Amino acid sequence: MSISSSGLKVLVIDDSNTIRRSAEIFLKQGGHEVMLAEDGFDALAKVNDYQPNLIFCDILMPRLDGYQTCAIIKRNARFATVPIVMLSSKDGVFDKARGRMVGSQDYLTKPFTKDQLLRTVMDLGGIAQGVA
Repeated sequence: MSISSSGLKVLVIDDSNTIRRSAEIFLKQGGHEVMLAEDGFDALAKVNDYQPNLIFCDILMPRLDGYQTCAIIKRNARFATVPIVMLSSKDGVFDKARGRMVGSQDYLTKPFTKDQLLRTVMDLGGIAQGVA
């Protein structure tokens, strides 16, 4: 299928400038469009305008954490089917389970490699394309 070769619109939500920049570089190298948000409130404002096909969301953020951000996005019918991947520096079973409870599709441990990030995008790309 040619779906995986066409770029997706990906939103990366992380309060770490380093993580945002590296994700942006990796995703652009993979042929994807990227929008960055530095926290949950910033992300909520951008989700409506940008309408991403896929979202990467950090768990530990000030003001609105990743679980709350994910839950709010998933409650909106327009974005309920958009895959969300939780990002965390901890590789904990509890974090993964809690992420699934608020509607995330996958979990990526930071720091991630370019291959891990792009593989996750490809794995979820079919779901994401079905949404668009």
